Amino acid sequence: MENKMALNNQLCFSIYNANRLFGRFYQQILAPYQLTYTQYLVLLALWENDQRTLHDLGRELHLASNTLTSLLKRMETAGWLVRLRPEKDRRQLIVQLTEKGKTAQDQIERDLSQCVSENNLDPTKYQQLLADNEKLIAALRGIVDK
Repeated sequence: MENKMALNNQLCFSIYNANRLFGRFYQQILAPYQLTYTQYLVLLALWENDQRTLHDLGRELHLASNTLTSLLKRMETAGWLVRLRPEKDRRQLIVQLTEKGKTAQDQIERDLSQCVSENNLDPTKYQQLLADNEKLIAALRGIVDK
């Protein structure tokens, strides 16, 4: 008789392992750029919409401002972005890409695409997994945000 509570029958354990492997995957891809996965996520958000407030970035990335602030300081030191305080409202913090941050997008995207295609990751299957994962996230948010 199958044990439904066996570790290998747990979706959470499967996702945990996938998360660890994604971390290693991105670590290899991003190593030449000296970026962490979380820093890469910041770049993705800024490539979609540059010149964003700290609050807006934090909300989209689901990161607390204290976590994001230290992350952005390191990225600024490395030349990926700048943090600016507008003259009209010094309480705001605007984050914008530098030229380095803008020009690296094409090469990073090429590196990721090449790695994915070399390893036969089917784009259709990828999109289906992404859609299923979004449904799972929505269901879990409904449970934990009650």
